[in-house]
Amino acid sequence: MASRTNKKKTKRKWPYWLGGILLLFLLIGGGFIFYIWNELNSTVDSMHTPLERDQDPELQKEIDGTFSNNRSINALLLGIDQEDSDRGRSDTIILLSINPKTESMIMFSIPRDTYVEMPGRGMDKINHAYAFGGVDLAIETVENTFDIPIHTYGRVNMEGFKQGIDAIDGVTINNTMEFSQGGSDFPAGEIDLNGEEALDFIRMRKEDPKGDLGRNERQREVITAAMDKAASFSNITKVNEILNILDTNVQTNLDMKKIQTLFTDYLGARKNIETLELEGSGQTMGGIWYYVVPDEEFDRITTEINDHMEAE
Repeated sequence: MASRTNKKKTKRKWPYWLGGILLLFLLIGGGFIFYIWNELNSTVDSMHTPLERDQDPELQKEIDGTFSNNRSINALLLGIDQEDSDRGRSDTIILLSINPKTESMIMFSIPRDTYVEMPGRGMDKINHAYAFGGVDLAIETVENTFDIPIHTYGRVNMEGFKQGIDAIDGVTINNTMEFSQGGSDFPAGEIDLNGEEALDFIRMRKEDPKGDLGRNERQREVITAAMDKAASFSNITKVNEILNILDTNVQTNLDMKKIQTLFTDYLGARKNIETLELEGSGQTMGGIWYYVVPDEEFDRITTEINDHMEAE
């Protein structure tokens, strides 16, 4: 009789043990999610670097409306190499035009030697805009050159780019030509790149018959591969590492609300990417080499981006 009673007690206790275990998992999971959420908020706060132009209430009202109404946005990405000076120069200049309605994106690499009018400084290479006036002048120069609005920006240290590629366990790309750069060898065909190799891969241009245009193609391919890898990356143990890399290497004027909007309403555009190239020719003026682009070519790019933004 006692044995039967003990069995009944054990049976009655089982649901409580099960409930306790489930509660423990929920508490652990909830605590972890809370921790990650706090860390993410802290990282976004650290990255958040408003510009001087962000103080304009009319401009901010327009940009806020663009995000809240899910209209097309243009983002300027600047890859900064700070080896040569304190501020550095924009080694990489990429314009992303993202249309959430058509779920499509234009990725436009601007050759860094492009000869343009820089507001307040006259004609010069477009990558000098960041060196002279930081992100504000870089954005103003791109807006002035292509007659399009820039809604947000991302500034990335090239060292952080390397660390980011390593954090997602590298990327796989299809290399169209065999070459060597910075101690790395790149055979033609499908290759895997770690962070150091990816940085060497996107920096090579002297051996490329297309020069800066070929370099821009490699930049776009690596960035596209990194976006796809990051979107499906599931190694939760590396979350802290990735957040630390973002914290110390990325600046943007996006706040947490806009970043959430990008992930919920704009992320689908990465599946349909169109690339644009700026056609011009190399010219030497005053002993300096420039990439000179005719006005009609600037107009063509402007029309393509505007058409993409307005498509439904």
